[in-house]
Amino acid sequence: MKVTSRKPPVDETTHDAMRDTNHNLTAHSAQVTPLLADDVPRSPDLAVAAVRPASILIRRTLLYFFVVTSLLVVAVIAGIAVGSTQVAPGVVVRVLLSKILPVGWVSIAGVSEPQQIVVWLIRTPRVIVAALVGAALAIAGAQMQGLFKNPLASPDIVGTSAGGALGAVLALATGLAARSLFYLPLFSFVGAFIALFGVYIIASRHGRTPVATLLLAGVALTSLIGAANSFLITATWVRFDVAQEITFWLLGGLDNRTWEHVFVALPCVIVGACVSLIYTRDLDLLLAGEEVAASLGVEVERVKRIVLTSAALLTGASVAVSGGIGFVGLVVPHVVRLCLGPAHRRLIPASALTGAAFLVGADLLARTLLRPEEIRLGIITAAFGAPFFIYLLLRHRREVGYV
Repeated sequence: MKVTSRKPPVDETTHDAMRDTNHNLTAHSAQVTPLLADDVPRSPDLAVAAVRPASILIRRTLLYFFVVTSLLVVAVIAGIAVGSTQVAPGVVVRVLLSKILPVGWVSIAGVSEPQQIVVWLIRTPRVIVAALVGAALAIAGAQMQGLFKNPLASPDIVGTSAGGALGAVLALATGLAARSLFYLPLFSFVGAFIALFGVYIIASRHGRTPVATLLLAGVALTSLIGAANSFLITATWVRFDVAQEITFWLLGGLDNRTWEHVFVALPCVIVGACVSLIYTRDLDLLLAGEEVAASLGVEVERVKRIVLTSAALLTGASVAVSGGIGFVGLVVPHVVRLCLGPAHRRLIPASALTGAAFLVGADLLARTLLRPEEIRLGIITAAFGAPFFIYLLLRHRREVGYV
C-alpha cells in the first residue's frame, strides 16, 4: 500500500511573507558577501569605521609610551641631580654615560671626584632600585587584577607582601640583618614564598584553586602575619634602636641603597617581568571566565600557579629592598587600564614604565620635601595613591563596574 503525504495548504498571505523573507535574505547575503571576501567593500564608510578605533588605540598607546618614557627619564635625572648636594643635570648625564659607554667615549674632565661619587655610588643605585621596585609592584598588581578580575586587587592580596615583611622583621629582630646585607632580602624572599605556599595549600581542593577562596585565604593569612609582626615589635621594644629600625622598614624607604641592592632585585624583576609578558594572552582569556579560557586551550590551574609565583617573586624582590610600599600595585595598573584598555600585552609594559616613573618621583619628594630630614617612602605613596584612587573610583565608577 502506497502512503502519500500531503503538505498542508499554504494560504496566500503566508506565501507572500515567505517570498519576501527569501528576497530579504538574498539581498542581505549580497551585501555581506563582499565583506567576507578579500575584495574591497562596496561601502568605504564601513571599512573606515572598522579601522578607525584600531588606529586611534595604536596612536594613543604610542603617545602614552612616549610620554611615560620621557617622564621616567626626567625623573631619573632629577632624582640623581637634586639632593643635599646639588649636581647639574649635564654633569649627571656625562657621568652616567662615562660609566655605561666604553672608556674614552665621554669625557668627564672638570667633574670633581666628590660629584662622581655622589652621582654614581650614592644616588644612581637608589634611583635604579626605586625604578625596579615601582615596575615590579605595578606588574604584580596588573597580574593580580587580571587573575582576580577585580580592579581593587593588589600584589599583597595573597599575603606575599606580609610574608616578606615578616621574614625581614625576623632578620632585624634576631640581629642577622646587622651581620650581613643579604640576610634581610633572603629572609624576605623566603617569607613571601612561604606565605604564598600556605595560601595556595589552604585554598586548593582536589587540584582546583577557586579565586574567591584564594582571596579569602590571603586576607586571613595577612591578618595573622600582621599580628606576628606586631608581637615582634613589642618583644623588641626594650631595644629601642631595633624596634625603630623595624618600624621604619615597615613604612618603606630607599635610604642607604647601594649597588648590592640593585643586584639583588634586578634578576628577580627581569624573570618576573618576562614570565608576565609570556602569559599575557592567558590572562586576557581568563578575563572571560575560567570555563571559556579552558575551552580555548588554557591550562587554568597551571596558569594560576605560574602567575601567582611570578607576582610573589616580584613582590618579594620589592619588599626585600624597599620595605612596605603600598598603593603602587593598586593604583598604577588601574590608571593604565583606564587609558589603554584591559589587554595585558599593552597593560603590563605600560604599567612597568608608569610604576617606575611614579616611584622615582615619589622618592625624590620623600628626600626633598623636609630637607635635610627624609619622609618615609610608604607615606608619600599612600598620601598620593589613596586620594587619587578615590578620585578615580568616583570619576570612572561606571567604567570599572561600580555604579
